[in-house]
Amino acid sequence: MGDSNDPNFVLTGVMGWPVAHSRSPTIHNHWIAQHRLKGTYALLPVQPEHLHDAIKGLAALGFAGCNVTIPHKVNAMKMMDIVHPTAKSMGAINTIVVQKDGALHGFNNDGYGYIQSLKDVNPHWKADAGPILILGAGGASRAIALSLLEQGAKEIRLVNRTKEKAQELAQEFSAFGLGQVNVIDWQDRNDAMQGVSLLINTTNQGMHGQADLDIDIALLSDEAMVSDAIYIPLETPLLKSARLKGHLTVNGLGMLLNQARPAFKAWFGLMPEITPALRQAIQDTF
Repeated sequence: MGDSNDPNFVLTGVMGWPVAHSRSPTIHNHWIAQHRLKGTYALLPVQPEHLHDAIKGLAALGFAGCNVTIPHKVNAMKMMDIVHPTAKSMGAINTIVVQKDGALHGFNNDGYGYIQSLKDVNPHWKADAGPILILGAGGASRAIALSLLEQGAKEIRLVNRTKEKAQELAQEFSAFGLGQVNVIDWQDRNDAMQGVSLLINTTNQGMHGQADLDIDIALLSDEAMVSDAIYIPLETPLLKSARLKGHLTVNGLGMLLNQARPAFKAWFGLMPEITPALRQAIQDTF
């Protein structure tokens, strides 16, 4: 690991509660080793009541920055000196970069990670290829929807079990003056698939230990891509049924790996690549 008293040693980590399940140390420490850099990426378990002290202590402890995960992504934003415009629009940060003068800059790379994961599977993907159907209205949905709108999506259909939550999100997006966001009743979710170019699950249904997602993709056109923000398992029941029907599918691992790249570049000064060896290292942790 090297000598952490070395002024060139870069300290980073991921702050959350709980945080033991995070795959981020596997990703970043793989890149540190691959590029023979001096540094480490650690788990930083921080209870919500200690978040302010922990974030304010980053500079004093010599950290280059850290990632921020559940449940801190919204509250951590309030403690930044500068928040990047995309993160401000998303209402949450996932990356902190400590400046030379100790100032804290907040970023959100989740949307970037998601868009890049689509392009990795389909280099010709375009956000304006047709309507996009998003299931769920939580933090992941917000980051993904905003990024799709910024990429030029013309129409997003938003479906959530609690319709009010989806309506709140749609109202916020309308203030950005980007594409159209239409809220659809949960009971109409299957009919809403007609004509869409991309179906996205941002709920936890289909995740390991959770119930399967209750949808029928019969009305999806053959050209539609199907995406799931979940990466454990790598192939959710939704993605399996879509693959068997011949759809291009995208799991959540690409989003996780791609959002890590700009953070690593901010801390270590180089943009790392996603290699088969890295994907295997992650899969070995499942």
